[in-house]
Amino acid sequence: VPILAGSTQAGWLTCTKGADHLARLTASAIAVELARNGETGKGSRRTFWERLIGRAYHDTTAVRDDATARGIVVAPAYVTVAVEVETESEAAGTLAPADVRALALESFHGGDCDVGFLERGPALLIFVPAIREIDASNARTAATLLPKSAAKKEHVRVSGGIGGVEPLLSLYAGVDGAEAALAIGRRVFGPGRVVAYDELGAYPLLYEGADTTRLQEFARATLAPLRAYDEKHQTELARTLALYFTVGQNVKTAAERLCVHRHTVFYRLRQIGEIC
Repeated sequence: VPILAGSTQAGWLTCTKGADHLARLTASAIAVELARNGETGKGSRRTFWERLIGRAYHDTTAVRDDATARGIVVAPAYVTVAVEVETESEAAGTLAPADVRALALESFHGGDCDVGFLERGPALLIFVPAIREIDASNARTAATLLPKSAAKKEHVRVSGGIGGVEPLLSLYAGVDGAEAALAIGRRVFGPGRVVAYDELGAYPLLYEGADTTRLQEFARATLAPLRAYDEKHQTELARTLALYFTVGQNVKTAAERLCVHRHTVFYRLRQIGEIC
């Protein structure tokens, strides 16, 4: 007996001969529960992405098997984009409407793999296949252009965040990064922009309450190009920067301590900004 949830067949129920009436009743009951729990059609796809970012799978094979059963072709890695829609008549973001999903389908291309969607709170999560680095770069570019595309629709603004490239079993990390970038971007730059987590500098550290070890790692990574430049060109840019903050960002005092003209300090600070 087929299990039909609306026009979608979710499977078959097989019983011993002579139990046809019971089979039909049972199949109907199963279908009702499946439809109620969103396990067919679009609901089946939604459940897959929920399970994936909820770390319900223990290996990639299980992920691919479940995706195939639900009619989803998965990529080995994804870039996650989180977007929210805001209209001038609303003070806060609203659940992404169907036209934003359609806009995303026009903007993001997965090749032979599916682009995934999941509504979570007021945000729409978009999972863009990133098999190659060029795919990830194209996804970031398309995401930053979403506000401009959405602006063509009257009184609509789109804000968003872009996470890093993550393999299937670590997709939750991409979601965390995208949602954090969305929150930070709205607070720092205001609505109507899509920003990448990796390009927010120290803001994620402040937003997430980073510990001393993580702050030190960020400092080392940020200052590494400066120290390399000093070593190669026999300059004192790292020393100038440290002294500049030691004297309370007072250029005149820093110049006196370094025995140089204050214009030299200004020049070095510009160099530091370009190098870092």
